[in-house]
Amino acid sequence: MRSDLIFGALTHVNNRYKLCQLASKATRKLHKPNTRLQDTTNEVLDRFKDTVPMNVAAEAELENAVMGRAA
Repeated sequence: MRSDLIFGALTHVNNRYKLCQLASKATRKLHKPNTRLQDTTNEVLDRFKDTVPMNVAAEAELENAVMGRAA
């Protein structure tokens, strides 16, 4: 079910709004003609469940670096 995929993806992306934005961007880039959009969205969420999206990982490192300098 898609809710299982969403909750699995939330383990790596803790902000639901950011998850929606990343998933929509990835779905647009990975979608192939003559396939269902729902299947592509499910595939994207499944990938997010297994790995940390690159933008989120880079932003987390940047936040840690900024917080480390400010302390």
